[in-house]
Amino acid sequence: MSVTVFSHPQCMQHQVTEVHPEEPARLSAINDQIIRSGLELAIQQRDGAKATQEQLFHAHSVDYVKDVFARAPSEGHIWLDPDTLMTPGSLDAALYAAGCGISAVDEVMHGENQRAFCVVRPPGHHACYDKAMGFCIFNNIAVAATHALSAHNLERVAIIDFDVHHGNGTEDIFFNDERVLLCSSFQHPFYPDTGADTISPHIINSPMPAGTTGETWREEVCARWWPALESFEPQLILVSAGFDGHAEDDMGNFKLREEDYFWIAKELKTYAERYCSGRVVGMLEGGYDHSSLGRSVVAFIKGLI
Repeated sequence: MSVTVFSHPQCMQHQVTEVHPEEPARLSAINDQIIRSGLELAIQQRDGAKATQEQLFHAHSVDYVKDVFARAPSEGHIWLDPDTLMTPGSLDAALYAAGCGISAVDEVMHGENQRAFCVVRPPGHHACYDKAMGFCIFNNIAVAATHALSAHNLERVAIIDFDVHHGNGTEDIFFNDERVLLCSSFQHPFYPDTGADTISPHIINSPMPAGTTGETWREEVCARWWPALESFEPQLILVSAGFDGHAEDDMGNFKLREEDYFWIAKELKTYAERYCSGRVVGMLEGGYDHSSLGRSVVAFIKGLI
């Protein structure tokens, strides 16, 4: 048993401005580090499928999805929000990013591997039910979760989000859906300035201050997330894996290291083996310092192995 890594060449075709941090080189940095580390010998790599409009409708409003399709430019670029742009290759990139999550869910439910990771862009966890936000067009992790619930008839899906920014879009989509447990850590106060005041029995938010170390972060995860997972008994664990909390990433101010990402992956594998036949799907979110991003993704995948 190995880990299946899903991606698609089209994810590189979301071409952004020269100064935009969410750039195609992020994926190149990850792929280079996978090769440099020798990890490619221990994983399987596959192209993901393209998400359909109908699959997106499970996580987003019909009007929003159709508006994105209608506005997708054939030349130049448009802005969906002040941080999120679309160029001619962006729609297909977003569809393959979401589709890789769907392919990964299908893989761990029926394939030879019970763990998968999606190396995709644009990211997704800021995309809300009816709007784009924060580099995100479609909410990839929400599309994967709703696919698991609808296509595989699951009743309990857990989403773990450790990006340095709050996954406000994921919270928005599942706020009233108790079939989904969301555990999210994020720097606060910080963009998008949400999540700290959320009150919900199935949303476990962990706002933490700038300068948070791996030791403090692990203590919070152990104190609040693991009891919630044990009580919830998920049938599938999904991970919004944002690596912009790394100490070398100046997009945030956390002080996490590769060993922290290895640790949480290994812990999640243990809980998955206990409750859901080992099924874990990770989905790339943030991470903008190329060196630390590549090393952190490798560490996380090794933890899953």
